[in-house]
Amino acid sequence: MQRNTPNHRSFGLEQVLAGFLDEKAKRGFRTRHLRFAPGVHTTEPFVHDYWEEVYLVSGDLIVGNDRNGKGGTRFGPSTYACRPPGTPHGPFKSETGCLLLEMHYYDESTKR
Repeated sequence: MQRNTPNHRSFGLEQVLAGFLDEKAKRGFRTRHLRFAPGVHTTEPFVHDYWEEVYLVSGDLIVGNDRNGKGGTRFGPSTYACRPPGTPHGPFKSETGCLLLEMHYYDESTKR
């Protein structure tokens, strides 16, 4: 298990990773707990080539804010999202802070 602050995102985010996702070989599975501190926001949408399922465990998550953290759609606890590979998502913001449970994986059935 790995615990760190993602350096590719805004200050105030902390993650715990478990499992292994090999982004070069495009295989594997990992789970991630991602915590936003209150008031944190990202400034750009994210896109990746693996599946992502996200469950908002606690707090608020605002999706689609602008570069300054304004606007967007607010979601509360028990919100679920599934993002296929290549789906732009974000930017994100949390006013009260939040905890996300994420599952990242490649569809290995396409390699057969």
